Amino acid sequence: MKILIVGGGGREHAIAWKVSQSPRVEKLYCAPGNAGIAEVAECVDIGVMEFGRLVEFAKEKKIDLTVVAPDDPLAAGAVDAFEAAGLRAFGPRKNAAILEGSKAFSKDLMKKYGIPTAAYETFDTPESALAYLETAPMPIVLKADGLALGKGVLICNTLEEAKEGVRTLMLDKQFGEAGNRIVIEEFMTGREVSVLSFVDGKNIRIMTSAQDHKRAKDGDKGLNTGGMGTFSPSPFYTDEVDRFCRQHIYQPTVDAMRAEGREFKGVIFFGLMLTKNGPRVLEYNARFGDPETQVVLPRMKNDIVDVFEACIDGTLDQTELEFEDNAAVCVVLASQGYPEHYEKGYKITGLEKFAGAEGYYVFHAGSRFDQEGNIVTGGGRVLGVTAVGENLKAARANAYGATEWVEFDNKYMRHDIGKAIDEAQ
Repeated sequence: MKILIVGGGGREHAIAWKVSQSPRVEKLYCAPGNAGIAEVAECVDIGVMEFGRLVEFAKEKKIDLTVVAPDDPLAAGAVDAFEAAGLRAFGPRKNAAILEGSKAFSKDLMKKYGIPTAAYETFDTPESALAYLETAPMPIVLKADGLALGKGVLICNTLEEAKEGVRTLMLDKQFGEAGNRIVIEEFMTGREVSVLSFVDGKNIRIMTSAQDHKRAKDGDKGLNTGGMGTFSPSPFYTDEVDRFCRQHIYQPTVDAMRAEGREFKGVIFFGLMLTKNGPRVLEYNARFGDPETQVVLPRMKNDIVDVFEACIDGTLDQTELEFEDNAAVCVVLASQGYPEHYEKGYKITGLEKFAGAEGYYVFHAGSRFDQEGNIVTGGGRVLGVTAVGENLKAARANAYGATEWVEFDNKYMRHDIGKAIDEAQ
């Protein structure tokens, strides 16, 4: 098979690496890719939102399957564009990707179908949002309705913070058009857990659990980022939690989308909060999470190409997902100053140490080649250093050990990824 992956970050590198393991694959392309992805795929200089060029490339190269990975092209209808051209593509169509593309839609869906989530209200004007806040209990959560690179969520502890948050989202437009409408919801407390799943429109298959660290600095301080590290499995995702979620969240979400005429095929990411009153949905994503993918796929035994095709063909009920009985931890090496201002273009050294090091992986998130052919930093999140181990503590020790193999100027990371592992003992 000839396969094209759309995207160019750490998630796409993990997907490309996993796809490259399949004996069914004869040629792998990635658009636009990055310096790490170039090791397993031929990178093509086409942007993720250039649907016309992507479709033409797929036709020209006789691509058998295209995997659309990022949120923006999915929400804008990339899969629809491929299907309209008679090409096979993995991922939800535009009318299903709205599950992530609009927070208001997903909250209304959960309310309509009785899927447990936080209480909320939706606002289209800053005036109405500010008026509501005057009598709302604090702390409170503000969410930009649209896509905001995983950063459009503000947790506000005081009324003044909340008012400033409304101004940031709706007036200052920090996240652009995503803030034209906002959702204000109750603040929930508990453990956060991420659960990825494959969906074929009717059936759902759950992948192993994971837990992400969103804040930029140690101790969960600093600004929200796209993710500074993650571990899998979550020690807090118990059999009891799994049973509850399967009955009240996972399948009901798939059924709800189908009932709404928005059949979902692809990956649903369930962001869960384990509250004292049981699991609640924090958010949905309509694609693989980043950096959750970097710890989930190295533990997955299945040929991922088979699973992609089962989702497209509606035969996922004939597939059982299998995962290694181990653990994985990913530590993100970022550019100092991320997620705000940071320098790029620094040479990265030590990457060769991962070659042949079993159980160790380095997934490139923001890297590129310079004019001399060196791999240099090209983004805020640069690399995801991932390692497996027999348990979470071993995997964490391995991952942090491997972060020392790599050097670049401006290198920054959190030193407490997986701190919840100790609290679970």
